[in-house]
Amino acid sequence: MDNVNISKEFLYDKTYKCPVCESYFKAKAVRSGKARLISKDSDFMPRYQNINPLYYDVIICPKCGYGALIKYFDKIKSSQCQLIREKVTSKFKPRIYPDVYDVDIAIERHKLALVNTIVKNARVSEEAYTCLKIAWLYRIKGDNLNELKFLMQSLTKFKEAYEKEPHPICGMNTFTLTYLIGELERRCGNNENALQWFGKVIVNPGVNSRLKELARDQKDLIKENTLNRDK
Repeated sequence: MDNVNISKEFLYDKTYKCPVCESYFKAKAVRSGKARLISKDSDFMPRYQNINPLYYDVIICPKCGYGALIKYFDKIKSSQCQLIREKVTSKFKPRIYPDVYDVDIAIERHKLALVNTIVKNARVSEEAYTCLKIAWLYRIKGDNLNELKFLMQSLTKFKEAYEKEPHPICGMNTFTLTYLIGELERRCGNNENALQWFGKVIVNPGVNSRLKELARDQKDLIKENTLNRDK
């Protein structure tokens, strides 16, 4: 299917109002029910058929350069708007995007969202979640080095959020976040730390059986890989 047909069948133009400059603009959005979830990786990265909503998960104002993940786009204070105007808008050069995004465009847009997150002094959980999504995009691209780089950044920020922010965080309750931190530790090569986080999930009676099963699977994977390495 060519890009014209993809755009017509799976995408539509959604209107947004920028909370920073108050201008109205249109951005591509995935039509409801068109993206079919087929699986999830062990760090919750979704795999889709037909079209990947992750590519369209960042909204960028074409006038002032303010950008954020959709879930955070409207959640900005007036003091943060001023920071965006001073440090982003003053340097922003508008970019015309094609109707259909590829992984490289998605990475570019997510990185602009990350810059905005840092500039506006957002909660570290927002920075952590944005870094995680950038890591997922690099995984799709097959760029292992950059995937690891952003997984490590995400891990650092999620651990900070775990300690400092009220739970739930990014829609995750304490147990789900505990598991995710363990899995990010594992993917970053920190097996001992990962086992400690997985252990917190496994021994807690309040954790649902599905999450406990995930934690046990990853704990077993660490032990299996360690045994194979030591042979």
